[in-house]
Amino acid sequence: MAEQNPNNAHAQLENFWMPFTANRQFKSTPRLLAKAEGMYYTDVDGNSVLDGTAGLWCCNAGHSRREISEAVSRQISELDYAPTFQMGHPLPYELAQRLAALSPGDLNRVFFTNSGSESGDTALKIALAYQRARGQANRTLFIGRELGYHGTGFGGISVGGMVNNRKAFSNQLLPGVAHLPHTLDIERNAFSRGLPEHGIEKADALEQLIALHGAENIAAVMVEPMSGSGGVVLPPVGYLKRLREITTKHDILLIFDEVITGFGRVGDAFAAQRWDVTPDIITTAKALTNGAIPMGAVLVSEKIYQTCMQAPEDTIELFHGYTYSGHPVAAAAALATLDIYRDEKLFERSRHMEAEWESALHSLAGLDHVIDVRNTGLIGCVQFAPSAQGAGKRGYEVFTQCFQDGVLVRASGDIIALSPPLILESKHIDQIVTTLEKAIKSAS
Repeated sequence: MAEQNPNNAHAQLENFWMPFTANRQFKSTPRLLAKAEGMYYTDVDGNSVLDGTAGLWCCNAGHSRREISEAVSRQISELDYAPTFQMGHPLPYELAQRLAALSPGDLNRVFFTNSGSESGDTALKIALAYQRARGQANRTLFIGRELGYHGTGFGGISVGGMVNNRKAFSNQLLPGVAHLPHTLDIERNAFSRGLPEHGIEKADALEQLIALHGAENIAAVMVEPMSGSGGVVLPPVGYLKRLREITTKHDILLIFDEVITGFGRVGDAFAAQRWDVTPDIITTAKALTNGAIPMGAVLVSEKIYQTCMQAPEDTIELFHGYTYSGHPVAAAAALATLDIYRDEKLFERSRHMEAEWESALHSLAGLDHVIDVRNTGLIGCVQFAPSAQGAGKRGYEVFTQCFQDGVLVRASGDIIALSPPLILESKHIDQIVTTLEKAIKSAS
């Protein structure tokens, strides 16, 4: 058994290898949260911290919702676990119906996962299974996009375009993947309010990739409608519709990764509806359960599902799944979450608060070192010029100062990303922006 020095004040932190974290830096000056309710966390020292990030883009209805905790408690005492391999239980069927009703177009078939990463890899597998089932097994190539994030499975990082996520594993990534250019264009679109005006032509790079690789070899194009982890990179006006036109023309599947944008974040149930573009597959997770229990879902068109069902009835159509697919406790949390979204009209509230949110964020535009402010729905970011001390230093300094002053934001290099719970009020906007302004002014 490993031993620790009991006199070391930080010994209790050592065994947890934290994800996407500079572990040694964090453990020298830890930031530990102990409780949460509504819009606020409370840290281990009793300080109140306004959540400007909805946890990690996931607590859209705010924290510690009684309706969710009671649903989870009832379910775990009644049926804690049941398999969905060759068996079933009622809740995932009910949840699938609810999600189908929320989804755009005919995306009415639902495959349950446990995370956004699993949803991403599941969508890729379904795309390949569909192409094989319709007699086009040669269609195996995927097209992703620079700055895209589709989780951390090998499929997700292969199709994704986050350099740091890929480079340590470059020799093990999926073969047969190409990438579109990203749509971030600060030179032409800096300080856009809502979707940027310039850049629709970047979608035409898809035609070039299709000409290079051959449409007959391409299974799917996978993009986030809005790249969250890549730095709140917004689609130019008309860009997503152009992608849909091109993929339809060449009979290629279009997959939207809506792990971040799903469930009201941009003002509709899904970004597909907000921007009036229906893909063939949508991946979700995060806000599906308000972050309370890990769960994801892949929404699939009727056409894809029925094509995959052409095998004999007594054979497994898709050799894929997870022990916890459609987990009863997670499904209970998701159903309670969907009830809150419906009863409190939180998707509509996101759209209602958007203009006030936008105006407040853009009040930061004139501050030193700020080179861009971007927003859509209840998402926003402030981007800084790198400091003389190196890229990311200024963003991390602003992040830590905001936390010390009672507001949680998210730093991604020199970008501060914001995604508050959809229960946001004017007073919370004021606190976020005032705190952020102070931190920016004090940053070197």
